[in-house]
Amino acid sequence: MPRVYPPIEAKRDYTTLSNSVVESLAGFTAGIVSTLVVHPFDVVKTRLQVDHSNRSRLGDSWRIVRSLFHHEGGSTALYRGLMPNMLGNSISWALYFLWYGNIKDMIQTYRGAGNRLTSLDYFLASGTSGILTAIFTNPIWVIKTRMLSTGRNAPGAYRSISHGTKSLYRAEGIAGFYRGLLPSLFGVSHGAIQFMAYEQLKNHWAVGSGGGRRELSNWDYLLLSAGSKVFAGSITYPYQVVRARLQTYDANQKYRGAGDVVRQVWAREGIGGFYKGLGPNIVRVLPSTCVTFLVYENVKFYLPRLYHPDSSPEEM
Repeated sequence: MPRVYPPIEAKRDYTTLSNSVVESLAGFTAGIVSTLVVHPFDVVKTRLQVDHSNRSRLGDSWRIVRSLFHHEGGSTALYRGLMPNMLGNSISWALYFLWYGNIKDMIQTYRGAGNRLTSLDYFLASGTSGILTAIFTNPIWVIKTRMLSTGRNAPGAYRSISHGTKSLYRAEGIAGFYRGLLPSLFGVSHGAIQFMAYEQLKNHWAVGSGGGRRELSNWDYLLLSAGSKVFAGSITYPYQVVRARLQTYDANQKYRGAGDVVRQVWAREGIGGFYKGLGPNIVRVLPSTCVTFLVYENVKFYLPRLYHPDSSPEEM
């Protein structure tokens, strides 16, 4: 039986499961699945982002992979830092979709049920959600970046999340957990642009030839999520390099802040320095984004129906 979709931006009714629970579980599941799929690309991307000794050149990604296999234990090195990455992504997406769905509902209530949300509405909802998520999860990303940027046997390397938490607190205090927060907040614009594009593309894509609401397939979700990610990523990638440099172990000895990172990268590495790791990042984020949105949309659709297996979609 084909899916039956509510009117665009209609108030969602998940019957026995609240909107907040479904959004959170869908985002949490999407974060776990996408992290498991693409974590090795994240390791390579992070190593390239924190490499301040060389100008960007072709073959850098392959050089990193060879080094991981030859010097850090082979394939297991590609999954170093998996737990903080999985924890960070799952919690981030759970919180993000929770706040994003609720803020959209608040805006929709304000505008009235018969009015569509505008691009600015989507931008504000996703931007606000991104700011809240970044503040709550930044400590996880600091630990994740430091684990991914070094081998397990490197001097001072974190052995686990708990070891990293204790070491970071002893060495840098509470402030250490919020290194790189400023560029992360700037990076919220990436998510805001992406979600604005995704929602508008989804709304237009779902309009059938007769003007009615047509069913979106999984292939539609893959295409729309990939297109919106490429669009947003092409605009905002440099902030990720700045954030990664600020979150390394020796950042406080090398940089005085985000502005100093920008000045040093520009002076030493040129414009290409701001796009280090872009190749593996594209390879990483496209599957990650596609998997995240595909899992999110399907969990959000099917999860409530697990509580009413005898009900038809029309009755939900």
